[in-house]
Amino acid sequence: MYILGFDIGGTKCAVVTAEWDGENISLLRKEKCETDLSISPSEMIDRLINMADSILDCTPDSIGISCGGPLDSKKGVIMSPPNLAGWDNVEIVKQIQTHYGVVTRLQNDANACAVAEWKFGAGKGSQNMIFMTFGTGLGAGLILDGKLYSGTNDNAGELGHIRLDNFGPVGYGKAGSFEGFCSGGGIAQLGYLKALEKVQTGHYPEYFQKGMTQSDVTAKSIADAANNGDETAIEVYRICGEYLGKGLSIVIDLLNPEVIVLGSIFARSKNLLWDSAENVIKREALAISASCCKVVPAELGENIGDYAAVATALL
Repeated sequence: MYILGFDIGGTKCAVVTAEWDGENISLLRKEKCETDLSISPSEMIDRLINMADSILDCTPDSIGISCGGPLDSKKGVIMSPPNLAGWDNVEIVKQIQTHYGVVTRLQNDANACAVAEWKFGAGKGSQNMIFMTFGTGLGAGLILDGKLYSGTNDNAGELGHIRLDNFGPVGYGKAGSFEGFCSGGGIAQLGYLKALEKVQTGHYPEYFQKGMTQSDVTAKSIADAANNGDETAIEVYRICGEYLGKGLSIVIDLLNPEVIVLGSIFARSKNLLWDSAENVIKREALAISASCCKVVPAELGENIGDYAAVATALL
């Protein structure tokens, strides 16, 4: 199969071609551009179609589109994503399918990434797999009984919204949520608060200097300090790991997956997170379910957006 994929984001978009032999995927050509929100969605999509035309070697067999939600995958409509101002009820599948005359499929980016890791990455060969982005936020996708489960109106798998505590970092508009504790933004919030505690006792963590504001603290700067032995930074990641364990225990008990794939921050900082997470899972999750579930880092790395768009075409 010769596949065309569109990866649409709030700041960048890409088009990619690939070849799938039923077992292995090969990315072939790619073009990318800035997302221009000053023009209409239809004009932006036309721009992407022109980019795609420039890299196609022949008519694609199938087309996939990965985009942030909310959206209606069945109707092929993008419905006002927060990172795409003005993209209100955009019939993107109709526009692209009309141009190429080829079956075109749309999925939200978390679901698309889940399918990519399932088809091509760390979840390959599994029947029940959960994918979590664990990056700027905590998006998720569910592969259940060998197929993507998206729910009644495409909102299944919003694991980041689960409340893990009454208080804590804010994520998904909810203090103490799974996303609050287990995302780049949440780790930065927690790190800033822990730094203020230390400063008031006359000590500055390695990642925090006098005059810094919350926006100066990042998950990466805290991770770098933790890897250098800074006790406050290590504590921040230990707390994050504990809440990761709490959230994963809920997922394990509810869905009984054989593999949970975690992206971005977990892939980079598993050494700072896993011991505390694993200890909580051993304590909280059903032992019979936890024993058959592997928790592994995502494998597709920085190219996951390309693979996600292509994987959507294979649904």
